[in-house]
Amino acid sequence: MSTTTSLWPRFQKYFVRYSQLGFSIDISRMSFEDSLFDSMAPSIEKAFTAMKELESGAIANPDEGRMVGHYWLRNSALAPAELRAEIDVGLEDVLRFAADVHSGAVKAANGQKFTRVLVVGIGGSALGPQLVAQAIAPAVPLLEISFFDNTDPDGMDRVVAQIGAELETTITLVISKSGGTKETRNGMLEAAAAYKALGLDFTEYAVAVTGVGSNLDKYAIANGWLARFPMWDWVGGRTSVMSAVGTLAAALQGVDVRGFLAGAAAMDAETRTRPARENAAMLLALMWFSAGKGKGAKDMVVLPYKDRLVLFSKYLQQLVMESLGKEHDLDGIVVNQGIAVYGNKGSTDQHAYVQQLRDGVNNFFATFIEVRKSRDTAGFEVEPGYTSGDYLQGFLRGTRTALADKGRESVTLTVSEVSAFSLGMLVGLFERAVGFYATLVNVNAYHQPGVEAGKKAATDFLRQMSVVLTALPTSGAGVTAEALAALVGVDAEDAWHMLSHLAANGQVHLTIAGGTPGADCFLRAQ
Repeated sequence: MSTTTSLWPRFQKYFVRYSQLGFSIDISRMSFEDSLFDSMAPSIEKAFTAMKELESGAIANPDEGRMVGHYWLRNSALAPAELRAEIDVGLEDVLRFAADVHSGAVKAANGQKFTRVLVVGIGGSALGPQLVAQAIAPAVPLLEISFFDNTDPDGMDRVVAQIGAELETTITLVISKSGGTKETRNGMLEAAAAYKALGLDFTEYAVAVTGVGSNLDKYAIANGWLARFPMWDWVGGRTSVMSAVGTLAAALQGVDVRGFLAGAAAMDAETRTRPARENAAMLLALMWFSAGKGKGAKDMVVLPYKDRLVLFSKYLQQLVMESLGKEHDLDGIVVNQGIAVYGNKGSTDQHAYVQQLRDGVNNFFATFIEVRKSRDTAGFEVEPGYTSGDYLQGFLRGTRTALADKGRESVTLTVSEVSAFSLGMLVGLFERAVGFYATLVNVNAYHQPGVEAGKKAATDFLRQMSVVLTALPTSGAGVTAEALAALVGVDAEDAWHMLSHLAANGQVHLTIAGGTPGADCFLRAQ
């Protein structure tokens, strides 16, 4: 694959276009042999079968004994009969509530219309709404949007400061399936405090998106929140953007929610029935398998050439890495699977890390995302014969060629424009590709034991920090982290970090700053 000219026959052979959707995929710059389709035929058939079973309601997550039904969110006819009405009613409730907010039927406590929405969530409960807001919300949305997507108090303070007095007309969505996610719980309490500081009652501004009967659901009922919308246990966080998790915030901003769902449904229909050689989702999964030798040996660099898709790589990080990054396969064998995902946007990346992609370590494959339509407004020439959009296309093609000339692999996905429909297509495409690939490498794409392990470790750290603080003396010359750790039975390094954190936030005094961490001495503040 040394010259563009020599690749023309290969391009024609491996170019797949769904004309009715305004979508195409080009895998010709991936270094696979045509025999891949034959050698992988049994695994491909197994993946198709597994996906059919998943969409039919089979228990796809044996760890939790639950179905996985995000595909039903855009086509409720696929769902088990007992869930269809619930899905349809759920969507109608979301759209009706948003319309009532827009019309003023649902008002802020001061009698004015709501002008902003604050989303409190983390992981998929924030990434999906953030992607939608950046990519397909109107340039001037019906409600402006802000996010608490971490438990960083400084970050939340900045958001509150940016909202300012407009908090009086800001509706807050608290999104947590279990209601027990600490980051979201903290964000809810921080939001409530911000409203209280302005003399406002948070309950008159708060909406819950959560599991029926969850702690958050019970709390919202007990405190008389504005509204509650369901999160179903058969929808995982990283695939929840087409549930109320994503559709409520989207509808409040004025996004074409039905168009978003229709795009995903259309891609589902194409990739559910087409054979492997013309199935975009299976082609993606096979390219991931081929590039990484079925072991995730290469990273995926996502390069969307459109500012509005800048968050797509961040969204895919969770979707791909949380789904595929697994220690054990379905047979219990240690496999340490996964595909690392990173990216930003073109042509910005040509002034950032494309230098390494072309000339550095060849440990990646690129995924270009091309948008044919340059802009919605009338363009003009930035120099004779060329527009800004022409340059963007030139940079995409130039980077793709430069990488191919150095033997660097890439896939190119093309959509006609950025719209609710096309974003829905892309989300649906990668969701199915992840499912297919998981079967190809025999892992469970629908659980996340590593995330749960991290949460447990964090809980243990905080519990131990409370013990350390309680045991710390309030007088004298102070005590070292090592001595205190030995006294209460915690790790010395953990104790030092706990004490240093508490000292930086006024709960502990650093009385002696030694030459090493082990020489530092601490006292509890009075």
